[in-house]
Amino acid sequence: MSFLSQAAIFLCAAVVAVPLSKKCGLGAVIGYLAAGSAIGPWGLRLVQDVDNILHFSEFGVVLLLFVIGLELQPNRLWTMRRPVFGAGGLQVAATATILGGAAILFGHDWRIGLVVGLAMSLSSTAFALQILAERGELSTRPGRTAFSILLFQDVAAIPILALVPLLGGAAQRESGMEQVVSVLTVVAALIAVVIIGRFVLRYALRLIARSGVREIFTASALLTVIGMALFVQQLGLSMALGAFLAGVLLADSEFRHALEADIEPFKGLLLGLFFIAVGMSVNFGLLATQIWLVLGLVAGLIAVKAAVLYTVGRLFGHDHAAASGLAVVISQGGEFAFVILSIAVSAQVLPLATAELLILVVIISMAATPLLLLLADWLRARRGSRQARPFDVAPNEENSVIIAGFGRFGQIVGRILQAKKIGFTALEISADHVDFVAKYGNKVYYGDASRLDLLQAAGTGQAKVFVLAIDGVDPSLRTAALLRAHFPKLRIVARARNRHHAHRLMDIGVDVILRETFFSGLEASRNVLEILGMSSREAEREVSTFRDHDERQLVAQYAMYGDERRLIEENRTWAKELEQIFDQDRKPTQC
Repeated sequence: MSFLSQAAIFLCAAVVAVPLSKKCGLGAVIGYLAAGSAIGPWGLRLVQDVDNILHFSEFGVVLLLFVIGLELQPNRLWTMRRPVFGAGGLQVAATATILGGAAILFGHDWRIGLVVGLAMSLSSTAFALQILAERGELSTRPGRTAFSILLFQDVAAIPILALVPLLGGAAQRESGMEQVVSVLTVVAALIAVVIIGRFVLRYALRLIARSGVREIFTASALLTVIGMALFVQQLGLSMALGAFLAGVLLADSEFRHALEADIEPFKGLLLGLFFIAVGMSVNFGLLATQIWLVLGLVAGLIAVKAAVLYTVGRLFGHDHAAASGLAVVISQGGEFAFVILSIAVSAQVLPLATAELLILVVIISMAATPLLLLLADWLRARRGSRQARPFDVAPNEENSVIIAGFGRFGQIVGRILQAKKIGFTALEISADHVDFVAKYGNKVYYGDASRLDLLQAAGTGQAKVFVLAIDGVDPSLRTAALLRAHFPKLRIVARARNRHHAHRLMDIGVDVILRETFFSGLEASRNVLEILGMSSREAEREVSTFRDHDERQLVAQYAMYGDERRLIEENRTWAKELEQIFDQDRKPTQC
């Protein structure tokens, strides 16, 4: 089969399987694995040369580690050192010890136990982060802890990848003196890599960038990765380690973002090809012959990792619900396990049959994660209906301001009021967020602001202003309607997500409506105009003209916001009117 024919098959499989997988909530990685399984030896048998494809596609992992290195700025790691190295290090060490120890107890060599424990202790960064982002949980405390643990795992994968070849047969045959010489040679070479990368590489990239030829800079980025990877490979270490070192050495350079942008398309395609090749190499015959062993290993892997993660979560200050969420979302195996296991087979550390079994276990554990999350949500809902954490009883302190929703918007208002020594009562429905902001000295009460009894207990009847900063549109509207019905004299200052939200708040009779991105957009526009050569006074006048015009338009469109056709027509009219206003301002004044 020709190269173009194979490329067409891979692209077609990915284009079909990945969107379907994401639509089902399983993520892109599962889609790539499913695509490979469909076209591989256990599926339609459209492609048979799995080993060569897997070997070629491993360069996608090399590029991935280069990008990870670019993002690992030392100051960022230092800021996050406690959750990254504390929680992440504890999770990897504990999980690897338990799983590796279990492998040794079942009669495997200690080298196999070490590789299995380390490989299976890693979770899927791409898979877990995608799930957290889709569920809106990346900014929560368990979401941030999960990110920190995954970041440590990405860093830990580098020494693991370097260690595995050293456990192979060739390393075992070397004498003690030969091993010492090999280690010293590697250390000296790595020091040379650091020096070259720190000085020579940056100078070369600076010269290439001055040429202004974009494609040559892209070629130099690829050459940097390939050259460093090949150099480290000659030392007997993995290519991934060389690429990672190159990324770290350029992480704080002026070329960091340009390199990442140029490498990203190649990384995405080749990494997708790697997952497709892994899917092709899965031995589904094991499901027919050893189904109970496979399912038992999947259950054991998830149970061990979940128990360790739950314990880590509790040790780092999470409550039961947050620690449970952390335990479920990253309890699966990860994509680095595929790489580590394939290298272990190549280095003759791990038998092929064992690697095939573990790869199947990792894939099934990844596919099971969305189902486990649905089960966890269902159990949490049932438990919550019986014994939910009770809402705080906010003391009636007769504060003049009530803030509902203490996220980014509400916190800004609260900080200003606190600086002016103006008392306020803050209500927040997320228990995790209440606990988080309490660490920074903010007193926030856990409660649902759309409940009348809680509003009365919080002293809303004596307040002068109610700041409606709830993030969701529907809860915001419910709370606004409740306030208007029971506290008609209360002034309401509300945050609106968009124009439609603002119009619905107008329906209810909210006094002041602030569109959350409107004023930051105006400020950005003013800065742009000044950069383009306008004076500060002219830029301020133009932005003020637009602001006044847009606020009049918002009020005028209120009467028709349910009629999309009229809104489109009116938008065109208002746009022409705004152009005429600006044109009129540009005409010289005649005496």
